[in-house]
Amino acid sequence: MVRHRNTRRAWRDVTAKPRATRNGVHGAPVDDVDLLPLDETDPYRLRFSWRKPVVVLAFFFCSAVMFVNAVDPYSGATASPYFRIPPPVSPDVNTQNVTATGGSQNAGRDQFTVEDARLVIPEQGVPDPESAKAIGYQMVMERGWGADQYDCLALLWDRESNWNHLAENPSSGAYGIPQALPGDKMATVSDDWRTNPVTQITWGLRYIEARYGSPCGAWAHSEEMNWY
Repeated sequence: MVRHRNTRRAWRDVTAKPRATRNGVHGAPVDDVDLLPLDETDPYRLRFSWRKPVVVLAFFFCSAVMFVNAVDPYSGATASPYFRIPPPVSPDVNTQNVTATGGSQNAGRDQFTVEDARLVIPEQGVPDPESAKAIGYQMVMERGWGADQYDCLALLWDRESNWNHLAENPSSGAYGIPQALPGDKMATVSDDWRTNPVTQITWGLRYIEARYGSPCGAWAHSEEMNWY
């Protein structure tokens, strides 16, 4: 009985054929895999996927970009062809003086201050005789203010009433060349304040001198506040 079994085993070893090789899993050695045809439907065939390598590469790329920006946030700006390195600034210099028309201004790093602001007043020239401006010019000269103060006065009352002694503001009731509010304040000079330019100009100059010191002071206030 034992002898018969050994004979069958020997016959099987001689006649048996190796099973089909599936990527080295069964049968022949791995070295013989390339010599055998591959079956696309073979469940034992190893498949290569790009998904995981792409994810890993994207992760490393994003990490590198974040690292560069954390180390040097201006690296992108310096790569631009328009980037220029500013010249070195001395630590002892933190302000600069800027000369402007009619004044001097001081410009610092984080602030801007005006040291001497002066208004640029265009010359008005001598007004036409017997006009309201001619009366105002004569009164300014008599007060010793000079032509520059008349220039300020001319601009001021051009804005207020255009030197019209009958001008009246319909909303506020201001009246006359100096736009007195109310108009009957000018009665302290004369009762003809409604129709007489001399009365209105006299009152207006008194008001300007008492409140602002000079016509240019009143003009500066009007420029800033749009009223005087």
